[in-house]
Amino acid sequence: MPQPRKHQISLADTPYYHCVSRCVRRAFLCGEDKYSGKSYEHRRQWVEDRLLLLASVFCIDVCAYAVMSNHVHVVLHVNKIQALNLSDYDVIERWQKIHKPTELVQQFFTNQNWHTLPENQKEAVTNAISTYRKRLYDISWFMRELNEPIARQANQEDDCTGHFWEGRFKSQALLDEKALAACLVYVDLNPIRAQIATSPESSMHTSIKKRMDTFQKGYQPPSLMAFKQGPSLKQQNQLPFTLVDYMQLIHFSAQRFRRCAKNKIVPPTIVKTFGKSESVWLELVYNFENVFGVAAGESESMERFRQNTGRA
Repeated sequence: MPQPRKHQISLADTPYYHCVSRCVRRAFLCGEDKYSGKSYEHRRQWVEDRLLLLASVFCIDVCAYAVMSNHVHVVLHVNKIQALNLSDYDVIERWQKIHKPTELVQQFFTNQNWHTLPENQKEAVTNAISTYRKRLYDISWFMRELNEPIARQANQEDDCTGHFWEGRFKSQALLDEKALAACLVYVDLNPIRAQIATSPESSMHTSIKKRMDTFQKGYQPPSLMAFKQGPSLKQQNQLPFTLVDYMQLIHFSAQRFRRCAKNKIVPPTIVKTFGKSESVWLELVYNFENVFGVAAGESESMERFRQNTGRA
C-alpha cells in the first residue's frame, strides 16, 4: 500500500527529494515503440521544457533529472525560506506563469481599486496569496504541475482519454550528503544504465548533459541548482560539492554501467570522503532505488526520519 505523503516528506530532516513518475498503460511517454514503429521521442522535450519552467516558478530547485522512455526522474531541493520571504506581489507574479489568479488577486497585483475593496474581499485575496505561497514549496504541487500538462498533451496526441501517469509519484527523502550524491549520480546515469546512451555527454534530456554543455562555456546552467564554487565555501542554496568533484564522480561511476569499459578509472577523492569502498559505491549508484525505500541515508538519520514522519 502506498505511504501517505506526510510519511515521505519531512522538511525538518532534509530539503532534498528524489521523485519518480511512471506511465500507466503500455504506451510510451518517450522513445520509440518497437512494435508499432511510432516515435514519441519529441515528448522528451515537452517534459524537459516544462520541468525547467517550473524551476523558475516554484521555490523548488531542480538538482538532477532524466527523461526516460516511460518514466521521469527528478531530484528536487525545497527552498521553503525563499517562499516565505517572497513579497505578495512576487508570489502572484510567479503563480500566474502557470495559472490565472482570481479576479480579485489580479486587481491586487495591478493595484486597481485595492483600497476600495470591502474587508471580506481583502481577506479573500490574502487567503489566496497564502495558498499560492504554500504551493510554491510543495513537492506534490510541483509534480502535479509537471505531470498533468504532459498527460493532456500526450492523450490529445494519442487521441485517447484516461490516466497517463500512475496515480502517485514515488518520493525518496535524501537525508545526508552521501545519499544525495549517490542519487544524483543514479539519476544522471540512468540513460547509460538503460543502454540508450553510451556516455554522460551523449545522454540527451538529462541534467548532466546540460551541465556538461554549459561547463564547456565556463558557467553553470541557471535553470539548475548550482554546485558550490570552492571546496571550502559554504554558500546558501547550492549543492554541497564542487562541480569538478561531481563530474569526476560521474565518470568514475559510469564504468559500473558500462561493464565492458577498457580503462578502469581511479576512484575520486570524494568517494573516499564518503567512507565508501569502490565496489560498495558503484553498486549503490547502480541500484539506488532498490537499496532504499522512502528515505535514504545513514542509520541514525533514517531513524530520526521515521520518528519525525510517524512511520512505523
